Amino acid sequence: MTGSGTVSTYPKTAIVTGADRGIGKAIAIALARDGFDVGFTWHDDEAGARDTAASIEELGRRAALLWLDTSDLPSCAPAVEKLATELGSLGVFVNNVGVGLLSSVVDTEYEDWQRILDINLNGAFLCLQAAAKLLIAGGSGGRIVVITSIHAHQPRFGFGAYCASKYGLNGLAKTLAVELSGHGITVNTVAPGEIATHLPDSELRHPHQIPRPGIPLGHAGTAEEIAGVVTFLASPAASYVTGASWEVDGGMAQVGAQASSHLASNEWRQATRKGTS
Repeated sequence: MTGSGTVSTYPKTAIVTGADRGIGKAIAIALARDGFDVGFTWHDDEAGARDTAASIEELGRRAALLWLDTSDLPSCAPAVEKLATELGSLGVFVNNVGVGLLSSVVDTEYEDWQRILDINLNGAFLCLQAAAKLLIAGGSGGRIVVITSIHAHQPRFGFGAYCASKYGLNGLAKTLAVELSGHGITVNTVAPGEIATHLPDSELRHPHQIPRPGIPLGHAGTAEEIAGVVTFLASPAASYVTGASWEVDGGMAQVGAQASSHLASNEWRQATRKGTS
């Protein structure tokens, strides 16, 4: 399909990687709420994966699930193909899997560096490539959404391997956006800032009620807030959006990713005449 002003009528089937918990789980459920049958991969939490599937089915949609370790590179493409076969088609693909590593570059062992790049970038490449081929073969256009990070735009001390993988993923998605445009397939990224997905069970406050002075909006985000942007990008309403990176970070990028965790008070919000002319 070439660009002709025609709105794509891609299938209401979606695949999400890493949907057993957190952001991926929220995305899978949100897509089901929007009428998609959803296939997804999981890795750490089998009970969480079963819960995701149950939530999808409670919304009247079909669910398909498959265990996947994206560091096992040869298994990535077959996993996407198997889920698409089970769903019967593919209209939307969301790459969500990602892990972190806190280590300065000079202290990072090569094996740890390679593991982060395999999971976050190399495995993602193989999944995205497989999804792109399926969407092209389907001939009805489609949507690809890649979850990156605010650290795909801004570096952070001690995040060398993670930043490298996310910068690379962002560049890959932008290139795909150009290459797939003639097929009516859009490719966009969502770059989350601090998202409250690992709060202790003892924390009863909503994430918006927990002060985070270093974030302009004053609090962390929720997985559902990321999912809301993803579902928009996966919808016909976003038909003219491609190659974009959406920062969903409460304004974090405007003050610096390092500042978000190191500003302990709201003093920075006070205007001052000192040093101005």
